[in-house]
Amino acid sequence: MENDFSKGKVWKNIISQAIPLMLAQLVLLLYNVVDRIYIGHLPGADSMALTGIGLAFPLTTLVAAFTYLFGTGGTPLFSIARGAGEEERAERILGNTCSLLLGCSVAMFLFCYLLRRPVLYLFGASDASYVYADAYLRIYLFGTPFVMLSTGLNGFINAQGFPKTGMMTTLIGAVLNLVLDPAFIFVLDMGVGGAALATVLSQIVSCVWVLWFLTGKKAGHHIRRRNLRVDWKLAREIAALGMSGFIMQGTNCLVQVVCNATLKIYGGDLYVGIMTVINSVREILSLPVNGLTSGAQPVLGYNYGAKRYDRVCQGIRFTACMGILYTLLAWLVVIQSPHLLLSIFTEDAAMLEAGTDALKLYFFGFFFMAFQFTGQSAFTALGDSRHAVFFSLLRKAVIVAPLTMILPKMGLGVDGVFWAEPISNSIGGLACFITMYLTLYRRLKREDEADAAVAGH
Repeated sequence: MENDFSKGKVWKNIISQAIPLMLAQLVLLLYNVVDRIYIGHLPGADSMALTGIGLAFPLTTLVAAFTYLFGTGGTPLFSIARGAGEEERAERILGNTCSLLLGCSVAMFLFCYLLRRPVLYLFGASDASYVYADAYLRIYLFGTPFVMLSTGLNGFINAQGFPKTGMMTTLIGAVLNLVLDPAFIFVLDMGVGGAALATVLSQIVSCVWVLWFLTGKKAGHHIRRRNLRVDWKLAREIAALGMSGFIMQGTNCLVQVVCNATLKIYGGDLYVGIMTVINSVREILSLPVNGLTSGAQPVLGYNYGAKRYDRVCQGIRFTACMGILYTLLAWLVVIQSPHLLLSIFTEDAAMLEAGTDALKLYFFGFFFMAFQFTGQSAFTALGDSRHAVFFSLLRKAVIVAPLTMILPKMGLGVDGVFWAEPISNSIGGLACFITMYLTLYRRLKREDEADAAVAGH
């Protein structure tokens, strides 16, 4: 049965959505993180293989940005339509999102595949690191349509109240990836290319699972042929709301490019590899708070569509408190065990020594990220695309990217690159959360009080 998020305790609804999402996202990380772990321990490759993978990150992040443009744009609209009882509109949103993802994936594959050589050198590749980056990308990019469809449409499974099924999307693929990685990399001696091939095959299986469910009998809302024809007015609504996720991932791409290029100048290939490891650690440690806010979005959107504003406010408060508590604990883990976190991905002594201080700098004040996640998810869940887009752009494009280029020139060297992140987290995170509280949260409280007053009469 589909969940009615307007009933029961709000925090239980959020947790029931968030836990399977956290597990799903944890499994999703295995697609790339397991690749990096195996690649970081390739015999004879030292840190250069990880450096090559780090150079490929911006292109894979760009693919993720376009996935978010339609996936995170369609899902909140879908939840709001469900909450308002507009079932036909909900299915049109699902069908249009599917078509937009498929069309965009073909364009992204052609762009990234044909231009990968000049782009990789633009991103800071050396002749030595390009060999590894190209070996990975020329296979990985063939999975673009499958990863965009499976990731972009999986949110529609969760939004219908089937988070366990959504979790299986990534669980199936990641387990397959976990099995295939060592077989292709070490047994068949395919190296970096083997890691990419394992990922592509896993993405294909995940994609088949998602499409099977959304066209099958169990789903309450289906992908139907009549809804696949793109309604451009609806497409603009989807893209407008998904612009926040797009800019967040797109600016991640920008920051990765700027970081790699700057580190190449001030620290060489070693520090590009260190940033690859730090990004991997950040993905792991950000996962629970990201899963929590992602789990809150369909609950907030549904209750907003049902005009249960008191429940929306409860959900925002719960998400903020839990997010801050978790990120404080994660920061403590980094302070206490930086060497342990780095050693998961590499045995290179030079990388471990230099990476310890870099990791501590990068994660300084990590709890400020909870404010960004909470504010961003509230804006997105309730359809406030203007604020969601602005704060996505503010933190990465306006603060991090310029600081990454400026701070090293002020005498901080490579440390300046790692200081840019905590500075942006504190400024951007607080600005996002305070604005959400003043403009959105307080308005919902007033509307709830007005509704209660009318009901009292």
